[in-house]
Amino acid sequence: MEAVALSALLSALAMTVIVALRYLAVSGVFAWATRRVRPGHYAGLGQQIRKEIGWSLASCLIYGLPAGVIAWGWQNRGWTRIYSNPGDWPMWWMPVSLILTLALHDTWFYWAHRWMHRPAVFRRIHAVHHASRPPTAWAAMSFHPVEAAIVGLFIPALVFVLPIQAGVLATVLVIMTIMGVTNHMGWELFPRALVHSRIGTVLITASHHHRHHEQYRCNYGLYFRVWDHLCGTDRGLSAP
Repeated sequence: MEAVALSALLSALAMTVIVALRYLAVSGVFAWATRRVRPGHYAGLGQQIRKEIGWSLASCLIYGLPAGVIAWGWQNRGWTRIYSNPGDWPMWWMPVSLILTLALHDTWFYWAHRWMHRPAVFRRIHAVHHASRPPTAWAAMSFHPVEAAIVGLFIPALVFVLPIQAGVLATVLVIMTIMGVTNHMGWELFPRALVHSRIGTVLITASHHHRHHEQYRCNYGLYFRVWDHLCGTDRGLSAP
């Protein structure tokens, strides 16, 4: 029993380190890109960025520990519905499960995010994230621990319910990481032709999310603008 507990603990610690290194690497790359493309864009934000990094590393702990235990359970006890062999399910299920996972995650995030903008909840929890004025590439995971748990534990919980191939799950995590960072950079990475296209009316980019940080009570989505359109909370694009 002690050996089992130690093995699970080591997996949890290893996953926490991986999540933290992923955050530092991806945010670091886009912060470097910001310095090259928009010199001085983060000027005077040193103290804010240090706080963003501190809160984000705390979020890495909240994400990494349970994810590591779940990964251990998947490998050693058959927990979760993650599968390795693509042939275990029909091949069409892989793209469907990718889209479904993103859609479910986006739905959870939208409604949780709106709830966190209720005045009492905002003051106690979500204000940590909105202390980033303007947001930077380091702010994507700058959350109060309660918010980190609310938004970060959905995917680990979903793998117990939804069958998903390991590579597809990795793709979800890559999309989540890249979009989380790029949407907080404070400037638009993607070309205007895409942002203002029909695809741009569905996908969330920095121009859309930056307006949320400007006006607060709008543009709540994570990946897609669908719920914002349906619920009348889409206020269009900013010009970061």
